[in-house]
Amino acid sequence: MVKLLLADDDARLSDLIKEYFDGEGYEVAHAWNGREALELMAADMPDIIILDVMMPELDGFETLKQIRNKSSVPVIMLTAKGDDIDRILGLEMGADDYLSKPFNPRELLARIKAILRRASQEREDDPTADIDLSGVLLRRKDRTVYLEGELVELTTSEYTLLECMLMAPGQVLTKQELSEKALGRKLTMYDRSLDMHISNLRKKIGNLENGDPRIKTVRGVGYIFVSNEQGA
Repeated sequence: MVKLLLADDDARLSDLIKEYFDGEGYEVAHAWNGREALELMAADMPDIIILDVMMPELDGFETLKQIRNKSSVPVIMLTAKGDDIDRILGLEMGADDYLSKPFNPRELLARIKAILRRASQEREDDPTADIDLSGVLLRRKDRTVYLEGELVELTTSEYTLLECMLMAPGQVLTKQELSEKALGRKLTMYDRSLDMHISNLRKKIGNLENGDPRIKTVRGVGYIFVSNEQGA
């Protein structure tokens, strides 16, 4: 049974989500604020966390920051409709996805299934098939990434994006392809989540020795992971 931790102070919405996901076979724990969510997470680590941005005592952003200091557990942020700043900030801080209120619980379920499906597929890969390229070592056995020997903390989405690109070095991967493979959904016109995840990933894995970025943008198409040989 999938363990879901929901942190939201909206009683009506929380009851609706809990009732719906109970019916889908999920085990749902509910927190009224970020501080309570962190306590529940420490007591019993969930498989995925749903965080509302606006909560009393400890808001969603600060809660996400503290979660990322301890774990890479998938996190979906709930934001106000049309609030681009909240969405961008959440992704920059390490959220795996976001959903604007109001929303249909079926859409939330689809997002959750896509994220958990990615994680499941990654666990089924050959655990010995590490990828070592351009100073970046990706270890599938424990899903860790090292940059020049130093551990790099990545979110679930960042890890999956990096894995996709490392498996096709020097090849242009379209945004649509990356969105479907790494985020588990088709790219929509105004969806900036992929670009934000790539931006965060770039900051974490840095540039090649010659100063060129390891991940280059192919304008109007997508992204490419550049090896040392290509960057020379």
